[in-house]
Amino acid sequence: MKRLLFCSAILLVAACASTSPYGPAAKSGAMGYDSLQIEADRFRVSYTDTDAAKARDRALLRAAEITLEQGKDWFEVTNSYSSDDTASPSGSRTSISIGGSTGSYGRSSVGMGVGFGIPLGSSSSGKATEVLEIMIGAGEKPDRPNVYDARSVDINLRGAATS
Repeated sequence: MKRLLFCSAILLVAACASTSPYGPAAKSGAMGYDSLQIEADRFRVSYTDTDAAKARDRALLRAAEITLEQGKDWFEVTNSYSSDDTASPSGSRTSISIGGSTGSYGRSSVGMGVGFGIPLGSSSSGKATEVLEIMIGAGEKPDRPNVYDARSVDINLRGAATS
């Protein structure tokens, strides 16, 4: 029985630590991608994941998909920002708390406790979101540092981002 309980706990922790599969977000703020067309050739792409590096790669992959869906060849990241709530302080914490209350029959009591916590997982929301604003274009790729060839990004990131 103890072995079964221990194995179940390990599986639960592993499930919480894994990233979600590549795909659209079920709702705003959920894991996955979200896309919004801003103008004819401008889009805002975001990806939320439990891992900041995967969120970045998956946002780039989604930008490449949109570019190819629109019949274009390249995209330029004109603006980007990240929100990373996956980091949390590690180690244990101690705390002391004092409280008071009035018991039954008018008696008063004061309590004092000492707590010791061992973090088993992230105490934060565990989400990282990468937001890219992109401009898409056709023809020869401009020679600027934030311009990506959509086919190359799709080929290079599809296997890594979708696994």
